[in-house]
Amino acid sequence: MMKKLMCLAAIFAVFACGGGSKEGPSSGSGPSSGPEGPSTGPGDGPTAIATPAFAKGADISWASEMEAGGRKFKKKDGTSADLLSVLADCGVNAIRLRVWVDPYKGYSGKADVVAMARRVTAAGLALMIDFHYSDFFADPSRQQIPAAWAADKADIGKMVQHVSDHTTEVLQALKEAGVTVHWIQIGNETRGGMLFGCGDLAYANKGSEFNNYVKLSNAGYDAAKAVYPGALVMPHINNAFVDSNNTWWFTNFKNQGGKFDALALSHYPQEAWAGNTHLTADDANSRAIAFLKKAVSQFKVPVIVSEVGVKTPAGEAEAKRVLQSFLTEARKITGVTGVFYWEPEVDGQWKPAVYGDAAAIKKYTDKSETWNAYSMGAFTTTGAPTSVMDVFAD
Repeated sequence: MMKKLMCLAAIFAVFACGGGSKEGPSSGSGPSSGPEGPSTGPGDGPTAIATPAFAKGADISWASEMEAGGRKFKKKDGTSADLLSVLADCGVNAIRLRVWVDPYKGYSGKADVVAMARRVTAAGLALMIDFHYSDFFADPSRQQIPAAWAADKADIGKMVQHVSDHTTEVLQALKEAGVTVHWIQIGNETRGGMLFGCGDLAYANKGSEFNNYVKLSNAGYDAAKAVYPGALVMPHINNAFVDSNNTWWFTNFKNQGGKFDALALSHYPQEAWAGNTHLTADDANSRAIAFLKKAVSQFKVPVIVSEVGVKTPAGEAEAKRVLQSFLTEARKITGVTGVFYWEPEVDGQWKPAVYGDAAAIKKYTDKSETWNAYSMGAFTTTGAPTSVMDVFAD
């Protein structure tokens, strides 16, 4: 996909179907730590939690805002319970949390992430930290430089330092809170690079497309390994089903000096496109499974699907079938070590406050609009898991 100028149309087609209709970011009246996590202090070090052989994960970065707004969760039998307990009962053994630099009302900022991460560790669940290096969602088409860093965007040295400092600051805060981190994503869906205006991939410059991006990504990698040397640190791109483009991307990232311990991809099978053709979910799943097998064989590192989502409002039974099919086949691949559902705790109606704030959306995206609710949640409006979550049971 990403070769030279003649391929740009194909490139942007792949970008456009990237992050699975998230329809927006996170906000509210302010981060809430919820139930207290472990009482470890700065001198205690992280709590020991083993890395699962296969991570059946969930990104629940919206949970703190939902709880601050009064949302309660319950198990399938109707018993009220903490969200992490509900997820564990479903078979989930790992959690993913995104990090933004200076976000809307603090949600997904450092303090919010540390508070939720303490709860994750207290619940005995493994943890992935997903750095966006932005104040809002980073995805294939949008990698906005944090406002506090924007003045330095023309100076790659200063931007490298920002990435390093931010990564260190967040991870050190987690470590001092007694949190174990198992996986660390350096950037989110960075097919086009990161920190646009500084770290974009320069597709017209064959052989040097990744120069600045690799410098920035490696700064995050080195900072992450300095704090959590045992964590698997990885880049992340969208569209697991796009074989040749993904192979090109990871090969060039590696050949141009990119550092990684694992590879991460997103997969939204009901929103998969090949050029102008909308793939069926089964076709998208088959193509993704084929690429996962290829990636494990070619790159010799663990491969994780760190985002997956299915359209429950369009039909719960079909959504469950599509996800079950993918998860069953992924678990058969030696070297594929996890699948994380993106924001299952929402219900297709709830949305973060920022989605309704047109001024904030314009600040983050340059578009005067509001956003709809995310349509791939896997919980009911009463806070209980739907049958889609049954796929994570052993």
